[in-house]
Amino acid sequence: MTYVVTDKCIRCKFMDCVAVCPVDCFYEGENMLVINPDECIDCGVCEPECPAEAIIADTDPEAARWLELNTRLSKAWPNISQKKEPPEDAQQWMGVDGKYESAFSEAPGGAD
Repeated sequence: MTYVVTDKCIRCKFMDCVAVCPVDCFYEGENMLVINPDECIDCGVCEPECPAEAIIADTDPEAARWLELNTRLSKAWPNISQKKEPPEDAQQWMGVDGKYESAFSEAPGGAD
């Protein structure tokens, strides 16, 4: 089992999950995070830390569509091991539907 980040993270990117991850398996995009499923040790400490509820176990039926995205982008984006400040408008994006289609960016993060 592993965990994956879903589209609920897009434009929220709170990073509470990064602060608790014991193996630093999070990778940062411009407006979301992903988990490298090959590095995740399935401890689950990140899941309850996410205010946007964007992290789910791969046993969740919804996870299949996000597993490929997490796998692919964790190989392209920089690793993040320290919590940063979320975007200023993160709260406004919580609970917004259709964020993958309307706001997703494949650009890497970590420029700040």
